[in-house]
Amino acid sequence: MDENITESDRQKFIRLANRRVNNAIKHIRLIGNLSNTSNYDYTDEHVDKIFAMLRHEVEESYKCFESKKKVKPSFSLEE
Repeated sequence: MDENITESDRQKFIRLANRRVNNAIKHIRLIGNLSNTSNYDYTDEHVDKIFAMLRHEVEESYKCFESKKKVKPSFSLEE
């Protein structure tokens, strides 16, 4: 008997979120490695730009989830 096993939306979310968050953490740690002044030369401005962009992108991603939770107000003219 050949059963077609399908992944639920929640299972897919969990699987992909685990992979993507762990990949993000790995790459953020690699950015931290750039702080080694024995191998790299950078300014405070470089560092500020990097982290401003990272904060911006995290906020934008968070807003995507927040917009799903908000109840959209409705409008009605009544007499």
